[in-house]
Amino acid sequence: MFNLATCVSETYRRYRSVSQWLGLKATLAQWLTTPVVVVLPLLFLVLLPWIIPRLRWKRVISGVGALLLVLYFSATFPLTLAVAKKGLVAFIPPDSGTTVDAIVILGRGKPFRKSRVEVAAELWQAGRAPVIFASGAGDGSEIVEQLKEKGIPDSALSEENCSETTRENALLTASELQPRGVKKILLVTDPPHMLRSLLTFQSMGFEVTPHVSPVPSELSSSKTALLLFSEYMGLFSYGIQGRFLPQDEVAKEITPPVAKSRNLQTGNL
Repeated sequence: MFNLATCVSETYRRYRSVSQWLGLKATLAQWLTTPVVVVLPLLFLVLLPWIIPRLRWKRVISGVGALLLVLYFSATFPLTLAVAKKGLVAFIPPDSGTTVDAIVILGRGKPFRKSRVEVAAELWQAGRAPVIFASGAGDGSEIVEQLKEKGIPDSALSEENCSETTRENALLTASELQPRGVKKILLVTDPPHMLRSLLTFQSMGFEVTPHVSPVPSELSSSKTALLLFSEYMGLFSYGIQGRFLPQDEVAKEITPPVAKSRNLQTGNL
């Protein structure tokens, strides 16, 4: 696995400034998926004209509160979620069934881990690729261990445990796999995350075949809505920053100066 020094190297740190927002994002996600924490403040805004009759702009404030309430509750309607999901998967090409150089699994947290491991194991057992590479802080090693439990040999597994964003997934995967001749990959992630991941990995010079793993069935409607909203915002953010444009040279610049992942050191790819 990656030496921890890689995660804090000066070269690498230049490309992960966005990670400072992860704590804020986690707090915001927790807040938005707790209805009482959202609804009570919005109800307060709606009722503000009756609480403070002399307040200026009271109708505007009350109207904004009412609009936000409607948006918050409508975001979890089944039809709203279905339309939002369709928009994120409409442009994802189907898995062509071709063999590739490596299967790449992107971490998304513990709830998503089991389905990704099952999908990747099935793809490897079907002979779609000789190796599996797991990418993600807090996920890489766990995914590898679960794949071992499914009978995948250690020689076919490698991982990195530094990346905390989709861009970092792509950068570190490129810096690890491309020097070993890996060009074609099977990318495994959930449907909402796939379009952004596909475009980002393609920008790093990979030829990507997408293969989706299901979203956990136990995910609540509010968390699903937040997940979809986050992906739409991610697509917009990456798009205006030019992160979907070819960036092969960027991937080469970030090649870690210290130990590579354990199996890649031995030239298993």
